[in-house]
Amino acid sequence: MELQNRTAVITGGASGIGLATAYKFAELGANLVLGDIEQAALDAAVSRLRDNGAKVIGVQGDVSKEEDVQALKDAALDEFGGAHLIFNNAGVAAGPTIGTAKSVWDWVMKVNVDGVINGINVFVPHFLEQNEGHVVNTGSLAGLGGVPGMGAYCASKFAVVGISESLFHELGMRNTNVGVSALCPGFVKTRIFESGRNMPNELKSYNESPDAKMLNDLGSAAVNAGIDADIVANAVADAVLNKKFWILTHERAALRTTEQRLEWMRGSGAATINLEGATQP
Repeated sequence: MELQNRTAVITGGASGIGLATAYKFAELGANLVLGDIEQAALDAAVSRLRDNGAKVIGVQGDVSKEEDVQALKDAALDEFGGAHLIFNNAGVAAGPTIGTAKSVWDWVMKVNVDGVINGINVFVPHFLEQNEGHVVNTGSLAGLGGVPGMGAYCASKFAVVGISESLFHELGMRNTNVGVSALCPGFVKTRIFESGRNMPNELKSYNESPDAKMLNDLGSAAVNAGIDADIVANAVADAVLNKKFWILTHERAALRTTEQRLEWMRGSGAATINLEGATQP
């Protein structure tokens, strides 16, 4: 799908992978609608993009609420007269499998999974009607293999990968000109392990727990050793332009994770965890 004069909607668009991809899409001639839960960060991102020559608007909202995702589509149609791509990118991280309160699990799943579901429900019917469009869903290497200390995040990203694969097959059965891509990066220099800042107020005490602090310390160190978000943005753009399903910015780690699962299923030892391998391509 071409991006010139098309309109791309990006959730989690005020920072990290979302913002880097916004710059890349703008370079390729796309109109932009950025969604984010943080108004100040969103305003700053829109201002910087406009200074850079981009055609862009920002819409504050929470992707776990379908009406807020609908507002992104409405804004795209009102401002630019169309919508052609949805990048379901907004995400949060929290919670080991053992000892994490159900309320924290629910928060992670609502943002990471319901956000993708809402994006699909709102935008895909429109794409099918116009027989043009592309969906990009942000999964993770943590959606290809379980990682200790990140049970809730892994559960959400496994769900995103599964949803993306199902959508791929359903679109194929319809023989439509609508594509889908699953982005499964390793560690990228973003603020994902600071996502507790956007927790509902009634959950924020979780951030003071030893488990949360340990996860944030380990995760932040790995993220800081990761790749730049610009590398991911380039890979996303390439997948859209060439209608690729898998976006594997850390291909060696992704393939080895999958190979180890197959070996484990065939009776060998359990898969090993190599955080270093998930930092660089």
